[in-house]
Amino acid sequence: MGAILLGLFIVVSLVNLLYFFSFFSFATSGIKNKIHPEVPVSVIICAKNEEENLKNFLPAILEQDYPHFEVIVINDASTDATQEVIEDFQKIDPRIKIVNVQNNEAFWANKKYALTLGIKKAKHTHLLFTDADCAPQTRSWIREMSANFQPGNSIVLGYGGYFQNSGSLLNKLIRFETLLTAIQYFSYAKLGSPYMGVGRNLAYTSTKFYEMKGFANHLHLRSGDDDLFVNEASTAENTAICFHPDAITRSVPKKTFSDWFHQKRRHVSVAGHYKTKHKLLLGTFFTFRVFFWVMLAILLILQIYPQVALSILGLKLITEAFVYFKAGKKLNESDVVWLFPFFDLFLIFMQLAIFIANLISKPKHWK
Repeated sequence: MGAILLGLFIVVSLVNLLYFFSFFSFATSGIKNKIHPEVPVSVIICAKNEEENLKNFLPAILEQDYPHFEVIVINDASTDATQEVIEDFQKIDPRIKIVNVQNNEAFWANKKYALTLGIKKAKHTHLLFTDADCAPQTRSWIREMSANFQPGNSIVLGYGGYFQNSGSLLNKLIRFETLLTAIQYFSYAKLGSPYMGVGRNLAYTSTKFYEMKGFANHLHLRSGDDDLFVNEASTAENTAICFHPDAITRSVPKKTFSDWFHQKRRHVSVAGHYKTKHKLLLGTFFTFRVFFWVMLAILLILQIYPQVALSILGLKLITEAFVYFKAGKKLNESDVVWLFPFFDLFLIFMQLAIFIANLISKPKHWK
């Protein structure tokens, strides 16, 4: 019996290692020099009750060192002073275009409806998306992201991180989870199977948007304007990734665990609508992570080949540490990597809790 349990543990461990070996595709990749075509770009920001964030972060968009861009700011039926703030910015910078969205009974509080109106307003074919609570970390954000619109590329996946708060463990946990997610979607894209992107830093062409009939296939879902669109529209041939340090955006993270947990519930609920192959890949990764820790605990408690089990654990941690440290350095998240064994284990239990919570009740969506 002990030999059978050890054999199962070895199989589970090999699957875990196989996934992290696949993540080497991003962790060990370098940044290629690209010709910067400087295509005209429409930056699109959807804002719902974001007056303070717009005051704080919209200047970082307007200060971009790029010759040809406009900024479409969508006021999505805000009840605060969002409209007045946008108009004040427009008075000093004519590159700002305003789209006012009134609540529509058929599309009540649907961000996809608001984004569609913003895309229709854009005068340029190349669209770059971010959120109202996001700020590019350099003045070269538009330049680096748009440089990936090489011939054949119609979708560009960027990295949208979160602002650092060195005194907050929750902040580190949020940023680690964001790093792990980025490692996955960047790695799968490099391996020819792109499956998601984040709306905090995402670009695609309006041509591709209209070719896919916009968000029509998932308009009934409140979330998924970013990852479901990418999941449906991306291919190995039309998708590029951009992890240049000058192309990173950062957003304001949730300040309480409860708020973050509800945010993650929304994200996880959307993943159930991914293509079957992506659901299988992601589901297998999570399942075998759970099995690894469960079987490790069984072997150690029952004292079944404990030295072998601990040796395998050491190999797994070394492999993961390599991936996390390399990826963390690329995306300026190195400070969260040191706690990865604790964070990794915590996220497994949290994902289980999210799965159970979503079975009981559907999460709320766009503000």
